[in-house]
Amino acid sequence: MAQDRVDLGFGDRSDDLDLSDFKPRKAPVPRPRLGETNRAAEASGFRSREPKQSENQAEGVGDALPQRRRRTGRNVQFNLKVRQETIDAYCALADRMEWGLGETLEKAVELLEEHYAQANRPAR
Repeated sequence: MAQDRVDLGFGDRSDDLDLSDFKPRKAPVPRPRLGETNRAAEASGFRSREPKQSENQAEGVGDALPQRRRRTGRNVQFNLKVRQETIDAYCALADRMEWGLGETLEKAVELLEEHYAQANRPAR
């Protein structure tokens, strides 16, 4: 037994819908010229959410963070809660050595394994 649909207040408009005149466009709609959409947005008072790039950031000076994306084959995420000072020191080390963050972690694990294997005692 089929249930009745809930009335959403639109009526039965689908019964009156005539698509017999519908045809695809023969030619694509031309794209606006470069910058035309920006001018139209400014004229209408549209405020972009995109951060504006300062002159210092454009030149690579200031607080701009370095881009760290690389194709490395690392595809497993590892999240930790640590103090901000630890993150800052970790990222500074990675930047100084020109390593990715994953590579820095791998090297840190290798060094810890070597250190504690030589000491011949479990890490605590």
